[in-house]
Formats: sequence, structure tokens, C-alpha cells
Amino acid sequence: MKDYLDKTLSGQKSDKGLEKEKRKGVGVLGLHEGRTLLVGLNRAVYAKPVAGCDRDEKKVKAVRAELPDLAYTTDYREMLELPEVDIVAVFTPDFLHGEHIEAAFRAGKDVICTKPLVNNVEDARKILKTAGETGKKLLVGQSTRFFEPFLRQRRAFERGEVGELEFVDAHYIHRMDWFYEKSPWAATETDWIFLGMSHPIDLLRWYLGPVEEVQAFSRRSFLGVSFGLKGSDIYTVNMKASDGRIGRAFGHYGLHELPSARNAIELMLFGTKKTSLAQYHDMKFRYNADDGTEICEDPLYAKRHYYFNSEIHGMHFGEFANYTDYFAEALIEAKSFSPGLIEGLETFCVMEAVRRSAKTGLPEKVPPLLRELGL
Repeated sequence: MKDYLDKTLSGQKSDKGLEKEKRKGVGVLGLHEGRTLLVGLNRAVYAKPVAGCDRDEKKVKAVRAELPDLAYTTDYREMLELPEVDIVAVFTPDFLHGEHIEAAFRAGKDVICTKPLVNNVEDARKILKTAGETGKKLLVGQSTRFFEPFLRQRRAFERGEVGELEFVDAHYIHRMDWFYEKSPWAATETDWIFLGMSHPIDLLRWYLGPVEEVQAFSRRSFLGVSFGLKGSDIYTVNMKASDGRIGRAFGHYGLHELPSARNAIELMLFGTKKTSLAQYHDMKFRYNADDGTEICEDPLYAKRHYYFNSEIHGMHFGEFANYTDYFAEALIEAKSFSPGLIEGLETFCVMEAVRRSAKTGLPEKVPPLLRELGL
């Protein structure tokens, strides 16, 4: 990650590129959010868009109008047979991820899977087994890690500017009536632990490392009840890492938002030298100067086209391009990358432990879940 951070944040990434025929070809399954990746890959230097697939012919037609030179199909099997597809990017509903990842692995494709990687133990076991049998690689598409303020925060942390971490605090809060309306399965086929909470839980796991124990409490909001939500959509989670450090994650998906007061996603690092804060949708990175003065870096004006296509607060163009290019470069140059399959499954185990703890109100250990998967 350090090499990628140095290149991306210094602008070197745009100066170095492969000829198009040497880039990794990306085929996207699921053209609602996946459309953003196909469009955003005009920023990439190691990857290129080659194909799109969705069961909804209207979505295929809409993306074809924007990007007419790609291959399109409504049959996933047809896309998997295309030799120009090196990487399959999975943007389907959570409960289908395991099936779609397994099919891509068996077709000889590497995979990017949008978060959450999976939302049940059976699928977790299945993709771990298939990865071992095929040798194919997977990146979990944790978009927040690849947004500008969080990249800057990570680089500062890796330079030692924060010092030793003493506490990590992350939240993702967002009103989700619009999401239920476009994706009714979100109310019945998954849990907000695997949807929204996958952002702050992954951020804590990124900085704390392996998690030993969690304790969670949850409830259902008025908005969730009105959409027939089966699970909970308000969560507060305490975590203890294997080395004893602690952190907190919070999520609320039925709230009335105050966006000027609290950003949708925020990550606070409290260290022995400094405190830092990264924010999304805003593009602010705040931290202490050496004399204690608060510094705020705000590259929104300079970076708005890269990340948002110049929309006020659009959807993920820059983050998706960043993590796809990062993965493609790692495959081409045989470099390590994160979060890969094992880290993604470890984070799934943390999320599953949170789900179980919220049901009982009792602390839940993570290592037994890891052993359950064979990790």
C-alpha cells in the first residue's frame, strides 16, 4: 500500500501507464453501482473496462449508450467466457456474492468484490475453498480506504506522524430510504452489519489488526420499521484487538442527517503524537501540527472531477478507479495488496461476531469464528 500511496498522492500515478493491450481487462457484473466503475476506469493506468453484465436489459442499454465499445450481455456465463476479461468486478446484492465469486474463480478470473465480501458462513467457506483450488486472487472493494482523505491519513500514519495508536473511532451514518426503494432486498436478505457497518468495521480492522473480541448493541429505527426491515439498522460496537488496543464503530441508517455537522463517514485516529480525522462526503483531512495547531487539508476543488466527475458529491468514481488500478498493478507486478481474501474473511468474522453479539447483548470472541472457517 505504501508504494501506491506515494504514487497516487504525489501525482506519479497519472504519469506512468501501460499500453492498453497490456492492461488488465475488467468485466463488471451488476451495472447499477458497477456502472460507476466502468465509467471511472478512464482514470486507470493498469486496468481498462472491457465488458458489462446485468440481468436488467434497461441497465445494459443505459451503460452501452455511455460506453458503446465494450462487450455487453445479460448472461453472466457469457461474460465469464470472454478471454479479454481478466478481472471480474462483482457489484450484485450481498447474498449473491459467494455464488458469483466462485463462478469467476472457476472460470480462471481474478475478482474484485464490492463490500461486504460475503454475509454468511457458508459462502465464506465456499470461496475460501475455491480460491485454494484455483489459485485466483481477490480484492475486497472497500471504497473508503481509497478516498483521498483516507489515503492521506494512512500515509501520515505510515510515516509515524500519529505515533502509537491509542484509540480508533469510525462511523458511517446515512439515511437509507432511497436505498430500500432501489434495492428492496436490503430490508429482507441481509443485515446492516454487512451493508453500512462494513465501512467502519473495516476501517477499525485496517488500523487495529486482528480483532479478539466485540460487544455490540443494536435496534431498529422508525425508518427501518416502515420498510419492513428484518434486522437492525442502528449499531454501536466496541472492539478489542488481539494486542489489547481498543476502538469503536457506530452506524445509523434511518437518521435525519446533519451533513454540515457530521459527515457520512468519519475516521478518527488518536495517537501518542497526534490526532487525525478523515471525512467523506467532504474531502477534509484534519490533524495536529507539531505546535498543536489544527490543520485542515481540503482538496475538494482540485480533486472533484477525479473523485466525483465534477458532481457536487457524486458516487465513487475515483475510489473505484483507485482500488481497481491498485489491484491490477499488484497482479501485473506480483505485488502484495490489501484487503485480500484472507483479510476480507477475517473482517467478515468480525462482522458476524458483531451480529451475534447484538442479538445476545453479550461479548463475542472472534477467534472461534476464524477456526470455524478454517483460518
